[in-house]
Amino acid sequence: MKSTSRQTDSLSELVETCEELLGYHFQNKSLISEAITHSSYAEKRVNSYERLEFLGDSILGFAVCEYLFNRYPNWLEGDLTKVKSNVVSRQTCTRIGLEIGIDRILVVGKGVGTLGRVPSSLIANAFESIVGAIYLDGGIEAVRDFLMPQIERHVNEAVAGRLEINYKSELQQYSQKRFSVPPNYRVVSDRGPDHKKEFLVAAVVLKQTYAPAWGTNKKEAEQRAAANALAALDGKEPPFAEETP
Repeated sequence: MKSTSRQTDSLSELVETCEELLGYHFQNKSLISEAITHSSYAEKRVNSYERLEFLGDSILGFAVCEYLFNRYPNWLEGDLTKVKSNVVSRQTCTRIGLEIGIDRILVVGKGVGTLGRVPSSLIANAFESIVGAIYLDGGIEAVRDFLMPQIERHVNEAVAGRLEINYKSELQQYSQKRFSVPPNYRVVSDRGPDHKKEFLVAAVVLKQTYAPAWGTNKKEAEQRAAANALAALDGKEPPFAEETP
């Protein structure tokens, strides 16, 4: 006898729940039904989410690449690749899947998982399969509408964690070349106890002060402030907008 992650729900009810969780309603209900069905439950393996996962993996990669390419026009290919790899990783896909609630609607066969828990690898796979299903149902625009709210925070986290991109060096070179002066950095504010203080720093080029950024130390805050200045000089939104303390 087969089981599901929600024993009392029929497949049609699961599809409805899935649409509510995703914020997307399918024209072709069979696509989302297939996207949430694991091979351990499907009558035939071809009816499980594996084919949609194959497609969704590529669509997810494309959508994230496009987003990063447009958001960070000054970054080189290597820098873009590092963030993209983090955002489309199995760990991030699992996190997003759990945030959406995919573990609540994934249909699996008896014996899959322990103690009622769906393995994280299955959640990541199902997330990719759902991306593939949305693409087939509504096209790339529907994928963008679905994905961007899901991945933006994870992009910011990935960028914040990879300050090997030396924004200060880039701003230094830009400022020297264009204005013949180096940038300066000004501490606007700080917060938190002495042992865990955060700093709000703004980059200043000539007499222009750019959007400040928070950091867990002055070095990190200066890097982020430099990134904000570079974005502004390129007519873009600052990647590290000031938060409310």
